[in-house]
Amino acid sequence: MSAFLSALGGRLAERWLALLTIPGLAYLVSLATAVTLGQSHWHDVGRLRTRLDSLAASPGASSAGALAVAAVAVLAGAAATGTVAQAAGSLIERVWLMDARGPVSRRLTERRARRWRTADAEYRTALVAAGRAQIGGTADAPALTEEAESRYAVRNRISLVPPRHPFWTGDRITAPDRRVRRAYRLDLTLSWPHLWLLAPDTTRNELSTARTALSAAARLTAWGLAYVLLSVWWWPAALVGAATVATGVTRGRTAATSFAELAEALADLHGRDLAVAVGVECEGRLTAPVGEQVTRLLSKSD
Repeated sequence: MSAFLSALGGRLAERWLALLTIPGLAYLVSLATAVTLGQSHWHDVGRLRTRLDSLAASPGASSAGALAVAAVAVLAGAAATGTVAQAAGSLIERVWLMDARGPVSRRLTERRARRWRTADAEYRTALVAAGRAQIGGTADAPALTEEAESRYAVRNRISLVPPRHPFWTGDRITAPDRRVRRAYRLDLTLSWPHLWLLAPDTTRNELSTARTALSAAARLTAWGLAYVLLSVWWWPAALVGAATVATGVTRGRTAATSFAELAEALADLHGRDLAVAVGVECEGRLTAPVGEQVTRLLSKSD
């Protein structure tokens, strides 16, 4: 037990160092650089070197006690900064996944819904035109088919399902539930704990990795916004912050896509296993009547 606790403590310390202290130290260094250089001397490396030399020549620099106190203060400040960034990342993640409840989020959702409906109408019009061309055997049938496929891709880039969330990530994460319900009449949210228990370790690891990547992307976005804030004192920080925010958002979309695809695949591959496990007869693949029975059984409804 002592060996286990020692190993666990070591892993926690490593995680604390990686998530909080190191990014926090980098941010504190950037903050000190921004305050020292300012906007008018943004590229003056000599000014920064002079400041470092003056700190090294100060009386406290030769005192071991003063250096120890300063080191502890810096580490504590870095940890506090990292904690704030982590909390901001959690908030950003909640914003990405939030429902359309407030007036602003409802307006954003309706805007996305209008774009989706327009793209869907264009896709269906192109699909009908392509179908008629194929039936008639006209020469422009391949071109019209390609146009329909292009319109389909445009619609799906907005959302795979009619939007119900103000941001793309929210709809992408919840799309498997709606798609699985439409295909199998299976409530994925209700059946998720049962599917999780039936899934092999490799599948659960993949899902956990994708979910962790989404949280990490939100934290990266929070750090990017923090660097944008430094542009008040030093404008080059805005470039670093903007690039970091763009990277975080891109990684977040990738992680959301990975998690959603894996969640939907879990229902496709283990939906029949779930039906059999709860005592619903299922021969072959999962069907809508079987999925409806499983949903009714898991919901404990009469």
